[in-house]
Amino acid sequence: MKTVDLRSDTVTKPTPEMRKAMYEAEVGDDVMREDPTVRRLEEMAAERMGKEDAMLVPSGTMGNLSSLLTHCGRGDEVILGDKAHIFNHEQKGASALGGVVYNPIPNQPDGTLRLEDIEDAIQPDDIHVARSRLLALENTQNFCGGVVLTPKYIRAASNVAKSHGLSVHMDGARIFNAAVALGIEPSELAAPVDSVMFCISKGLAAPIGSLVVGTKAFIEEARRIRKVLGGGMRQAGVIAAAGIVALNTMVDRLAEDHRRARALAEGIDAIPGLEVDLKTVQTNIVVFRLTKPGLTPDRLVRMLAEKGVLLFAIGKDTLRAVTHYEISDEDIDYALSVFRELMAD
Repeated sequence: MKTVDLRSDTVTKPTPEMRKAMYEAEVGDDVMREDPTVRRLEEMAAERMGKEDAMLVPSGTMGNLSSLLTHCGRGDEVILGDKAHIFNHEQKGASALGGVVYNPIPNQPDGTLRLEDIEDAIQPDDIHVARSRLLALENTQNFCGGVVLTPKYIRAASNVAKSHGLSVHMDGARIFNAAVALGIEPSELAAPVDSVMFCISKGLAAPIGSLVVGTKAFIEEARRIRKVLGGGMRQAGVIAAAGIVALNTMVDRLAEDHRRARALAEGIDAIPGLEVDLKTVQTNIVVFRLTKPGLTPDRLVRMLAEKGVLLFAIGKDTLRAVTHYEISDEDIDYALSVFRELMAD
């Protein structure tokens, strides 16, 4: 049976070029800063984001957590969206492990946080309240449908935060998708913020790894946090080698994923019982609603899986599909045919 895996862009296998690079990678002890392949990837990451330095971590969750614990001390507060991945899907690790307080404010349908809401959330200088230290943005915004934050908006939000002395972190797990969608360099998106985390294991198809970028002083402190979190790796060049290939070969082709996501979204939206807000389909994520009475998202997911189409339910009436480099035009056509068949029953 044909399988079309739309659960996430994390399910991809490394490309043949990545496997070859991993096999041939020159390695050393990265905790001692002696792995030349890791250092090369970190230099590439910093350059692509327009920052001074970078740090390789095993996962986006560790990258975000390292960043939050570097920016904030115990009892400090981070302002972020109520649909943020950091808030909803990373176990609130900065609170659990670092005593950092989360202050969520509403994400708008376009993924933004209203500037007025950011301003209102910043705490006054008062001994009765936690100190607001950090604003965290997400680009692309996953659970708003992979929508893109523009440089104009990022600058405006960062200006509000910095006018009150806050730093700004960006969860840029899919920042390359945002850059490709806008036709700009990712450094334009990263310029207004103090730190960025981005993944090489999502749309870029590397098997593992994320990068944190920022100033040299910030990254030096973040390395201490990474170590205590258990992220100090040794011969990590075998990971970094795939990341180098990802940055060199897998960025421009993200436009193909975006095109296929649009085709999938338009096809789903045309099926009675399913609805897509097409304005939100800007990158490789399609979030859609199930409106057919008597059918739940979990049940639909099971029915789809029986036909070889895999995706996730993410709410009481909501599902998510994600395109990636292993999804072809034929796969999109097949998935839509299965949707039509099941929704017609």
